[in-house]
Amino acid sequence: IEEAGSTLDQVVTPTVFFLALPAFAAMHEVSAAFFRPPPPARSAVPVAALPQGAAVEIEAVAVLPCEEHNQCCD
Repeated sequence: IEEAGSTLDQVVTPTVFFLALPAFAAMHEVSAAFFRPPPPARSAVPVAALPQGAAVEIEAVAVLPCEEHNQCCD
């Protein structure tokens, strides 16, 4: 996200794909460590398998700040 020019504060929706149901509860704890209140709306999707043997995969959509004003565009 930062490499693309945004920040975690600009994430509007993360989607977490996970293999095991216990990861769902852990997702809330980890989310709280990365996102300030109020956190973005999240989606959690249990899956049968993930690429390269991963246990969790995260996809996030974030807005880019306007370069001219250094803030989010309306």
